[in-house]
Amino acid sequence: MDDEKEIKKDLPAATDIPAAQAGGIIAEAQAVVADVVSEATKDVVSAVEAVVEAVIPTPIEKGERPPRDDRFKKGGKRSPRGGRRPQYDRVKPEFDQKLIDIRRVARVVAGGRRFSFSVAMVIGDRKGSVGVGIGKAGDTSLAIDKAMKNSKKNLIKIRLNKKFSIPHDVYAKYSSAKVFIFPNHGKGLVAGSSVRNVLDLAGVRDVSAKVFSGSKNKLNNARAAIEALLDVGDKRPVR
Repeated sequence: MDDEKEIKKDLPAATDIPAAQAGGIIAEAQAVVADVVSEATKDVVSAVEAVVEAVIPTPIEKGERPPRDDRFKKGGKRSPRGGRRPQYDRVKPEFDQKLIDIRRVARVVAGGRRFSFSVAMVIGDRKGSVGVGIGKAGDTSLAIDKAMKNSKKNLIKIRLNKKFSIPHDVYAKYSSAKVFIFPNHGKGLVAGSSVRNVLDLAGVRDVSAKVFSGSKNKLNNARAAIEALLDVGDKRPVR
């Protein structure tokens, strides 16, 4: 206690400080307080601006494209709260296919008739391989799958020249269908009915085809075209 009294005696009283010196001290204190307040205000303003920019999008000027979200880019990750699904590249099938005929058939059984679907299909890689097949099932999708497998079993390989055409005329008859195919350079593919589908999927160009019979059976016409192309291809189906 005696030490505190001695320290207080040594300190000057407020009335002992001159007025000019007191005014300088007050001015310095006010300047320090103003600097501290200005720095704190700047920090608060910058924080508020950052929050506003994050919430409110920036205005887009004329002629500029809006920014794209990474969620909607191809191959981007899906947002946990929804958004578009990621896009994947589809695997290209080995053979192109074309349905040439689809029919609803029925067979009589005890108690009524049972209906099923018969599908005729042509497949090819447009590089000389082509095949015709049929499939039958109670559902169209199953019938198409069966026709695809049957077409692969009946694939043939055609020997084409440098211009993807046949070297000579060919003729064939299958059931009541008669088909004549001959090279026709510079005219493109000129054919009709299912014969055109066979030649197109086989990759044959600059040929013309003529169906001499009056048959409108697309499956027979396609098989007649296959028989004709066997004269310029392998005799045995490709396994």
